[in-house]
Amino acid sequence: MSYECFEVTEIGSVTHVQLNRGDSLNTMIPAFWRELPEIINAISDEGKARAIVISSTGRHFCAGMDLSVFTSGGLNDGTRSERGRSNAITRGGALHLQESFTCFEKARMPVLTAIQGGCVGGAVDMVTAADMRYASEDAWFCIQEINIGMTADVGTLQRLPKLIPEGVARELAYTGRRMSAQRALEVGLVNQIFPTHEDLVEGVLEIAAEIATKSPLAIWGTKESVNFTRDHSVADSLNFIATWQAGMFQPQDMAAVFEAQSKNEEPEFDDLPPVRKGLG
Repeated sequence: MSYECFEVTEIGSVTHVQLNRGDSLNTMIPAFWRELPEIINAISDEGKARAIVISSTGRHFCAGMDLSVFTSGGLNDGTRSERGRSNAITRGGALHLQESFTCFEKARMPVLTAIQGGCVGGAVDMVTAADMRYASEDAWFCIQEINIGMTADVGTLQRLPKLIPEGVARELAYTGRRMSAQRALEVGLVNQIFPTHEDLVEGVLEIAAEIATKSPLAIWGTKESVNFTRDHSVADSLNFIATWQAGMFQPQDMAAVFEAQSKNEEPEFDDLPPVRKGLG
């Protein structure tokens, strides 16, 4: 299937999703918001991929929301309906945009992002929803919304304080300053810095390939548990993982590991089952 904003390729058990509008700074045009959740949800539902890598093309990872979205009336209903109903439509639009990145968290496999050049505005919303972030030396991050007179509303303000010290997140959000890749590494926003864009993509694909060698069911359980723990108490999170294990613990995968180790081989695991939609 072809997309306006993305190229999707399968590399073994890793699915590589690339933003492909490098000449236009990979800005988020209306098609972006439709295509991204469609792609991620399809990969997750199918269950064959063991990890997803999001990378980009061109000089910058993504320059954020395309200005045409603001000027074309894409964020409102374009009608003269009374205020309450008009505002409800605006709220619904924001929730739709949020879901375009929340699908990263809901995906049954890890989502890794490889960031080069500028990661601006909505792009920060996007990468903070991923499981891990990696950067090239020239990467930088900017919460651009404050610089154009608006409050970021697609996930940055909710997720960034869970990833880096709250005071640092507030400073970035209040000032709209750029954060360098080195500073992002120091505060824990990115896991690793690579010298070049090419090294970055190659390195992140290698990390994803390593993840893909593990039991996909165990990886899914780990992701679900870490995500739950982020938003709940230790006591609630321990109860969650106990319940998860009661339903999902799979001795067959452990047996496969032990048998492979005894033969000095790599274990093989079944894919996740496809997600069933409906009762048919």
